[in-house]
Amino acid sequence: MDKFKALLLTKTDGQVQADVTTCDVSQLSEGDTLIKVSYSAINYKDALATKTKSGVIRHFPMIPGIDLAGEVIETTSDKLKVGDKVVVTGQGTGVSHTGGLSEIARIPSEWILPLPTGLSEKESMFFGTAGITAMHAIQRLEVEGLAGNYDTPVMVSGATGGVGSLAIILLASLGYKNIIAISRKEETVDYLKSIGATQVISPAELESEKKRPLEKQQVSYMIDTVGGALVENVLPKVNYGGAVALCGNASGIAFSTTVLPFILRGIALVGVDSVQLSGETKAALWTRISESVNRELLANLRVNDCDLTTILDTVSELLAGTHTGRTVVAVQ
Repeated sequence: MDKFKALLLTKTDGQVQADVTTCDVSQLSEGDTLIKVSYSAINYKDALATKTKSGVIRHFPMIPGIDLAGEVIETTSDKLKVGDKVVVTGQGTGVSHTGGLSEIARIPSEWILPLPTGLSEKESMFFGTAGITAMHAIQRLEVEGLAGNYDTPVMVSGATGGVGSLAIILLASLGYKNIIAISRKEETVDYLKSIGATQVISPAELESEKKRPLEKQQVSYMIDTVGGALVENVLPKVNYGGAVALCGNASGIAFSTTVLPFILRGIALVGVDSVQLSGETKAALWTRISESVNRELLANLRVNDCDLTTILDTVSELLAGTHTGRTVVAVQ
């Protein structure tokens, strides 16, 4: 299959252009394994990649798509064989290495993992990088004291987004019973409760008339997927010994704080990256996801289906902040 369809990003006169076009295998980045891609997913990072000044992609042309699931059709690796069902997330895929929004991908075998037991190719893309990030954030908080404290309050910001929705589902699946979803979309309250949230609040409810370095303690742990002012508003309210895991920047990359929550309440601020995790760590996260996820809650996840020809509609929704849940791309 020398020719195939892909979403190709090019840059002309300083402007990024996205088009579904016919590509050749010679346009793919180097790797020892060819994969026939069955499904990919659209993440916020994929949407940002289409913006001229985002800086996500530095070298063009590029096929975006940081996630993919499919079947090995050619390999020189002794770790894989033709016919293997596999997944790929991160490691530069879709950013510096041609990615998953393509009928064919060429990937280094060290980036490739077997399709998790119990998940179909499509289901694996319900999760993808977003699910790996969500589970990694949970585990970082468990190390900080969340583990076993099933009744302690846990906030999740950007709750209707991919990472946020999956964090709620996974927290509830693992037995956590006090999950506070943060969303400005009033119409999604019922949806968020259907995937495991026990309470839904708006970001405005976390704002204070007069900001103080320390405020009334309200929450023990938080998974933040948006960054910016919301983090600034929450840190003074974190309970003694609590922790906040940062894994997104949709609302901004900067916030202001003081040292007081850290030195007087002993709270922790932890960063979460899933892109460059080792294959061993990612495999363990995939295993925990597939073994623990509550199927009834997962069935309530809003999954939007599209193909290569309708991708750009979802990109527009993500950039406008109107997208809910996950979008899975049927590539073939």
